[in-house]
Amino acid sequence: MNHRTAPRSLALVFLASVAVSACAPDTPETSAQLPAAPIEAAAAAPAPTAETLEVPEAIVVVGMDGLVERLQQENWWGEVNRDEQLTVPHLMIARIHPAWRVVAPDLPVPQKKAIFYRLMLPLVMHANEMVMDRRAKLLQGRDALAAGEGLTSAQISELRRAAVLLRVMNEEKAAELTASSPDLPAIVDDMLYRLDIVPAGLALGQAAYESGYGTSRFAAEGNALFGQWTYSGGMAPEQKREEKGNYGVAAFDWPFDSVRGYFLNLMSHPAYEDFRRLRAELRAAGEPLNSLRLADGLLRYSERGQDYVDSLKGMIRVNGLDIADDAVFRDEPIRFILSEGTPEEAAALEQRIAEARASGELAEIYARMRLE
Repeated sequence: MNHRTAPRSLALVFLASVAVSACAPDTPETSAQLPAAPIEAAAAAPAPTAETLEVPEAIVVVGMDGLVERLQQENWWGEVNRDEQLTVPHLMIARIHPAWRVVAPDLPVPQKKAIFYRLMLPLVMHANEMVMDRRAKLLQGRDALAAGEGLTSAQISELRRAAVLLRVMNEEKAAELTASSPDLPAIVDDMLYRLDIVPAGLALGQAAYESGYGTSRFAAEGNALFGQWTYSGGMAPEQKREEKGNYGVAAFDWPFDSVRGYFLNLMSHPAYEDFRRLRAELRAAGEPLNSLRLADGLLRYSERGQDYVDSLKGMIRVNGLDIADDAVFRDEPIRFILSEGTPEEAAALEQRIAEARASGELAEIYARMRLE
């Protein structure tokens, strides 16, 4: 996981103008986070190469009016029918534009919330798809072991990386894993316990709460949506608590990296064992993994404890976020959506994107985003 803020080079112009709509949080109090898990370890996972990826379409819109118009065209605007399963366009934002903090106060609160949730949800759903893909592979490995079959060298290599990432073991222990290791079944079971979905409504509620619907300084400067701490640099809080050590708020190249880091924290950090235990109990009982029930496992996400959980559950209820728990993507490819302030700027951005696509720079950027 890379915590650097994306450079503003021509090669990254594709990421330079995405606007995320937001508004002030439902509660003015921001939670005090526990230290984040060492999510830098995610960088150890092999990234797809630019040669093997088909770069998605990039849609450029002009201003908030253009963004809302595009969402209307996608049938992704207006009232939601709660009697039907929510279907979601695979539209991915690539950056939280710093200018949003200036634009936000002038938008009606319902509109700000609506845009934030509609642009945030595909990121969370994409992360859950990645989780389920990797979980399916773990289940295949568990079935192979139960049948007395060996795992391939590629499967062992992936197990080593994932075991470290999920804090099942350290790198030294993981390096010792082989196809004949007697504790492989127990290791796979532990990984399956940790590697599971985060209900989308819960993630939406926490992102809105922690980032002020995308308007916080950390969101604007570092695509940080969940207030994750790091002891490896990061963005310094304005009022730093010295008793907590030399911490900062983790910054990310892309909003999706912030979502990825949040998922990894819930899957691996010791503070969130209650969340994982409750999730596993619900899954074992065949019950839905829903936002309101799993919010009860996040007492240690904030120093506010039960008050934080109560506030979070209130946000989920008031905004009807639990409808996102069962949402599905429409049958369509990933696309990116970007925004510029004027038609001239939009045309210039489209031209630069076309040039970057032709030169191969866009494919390199997409590979670094690790969305596969």
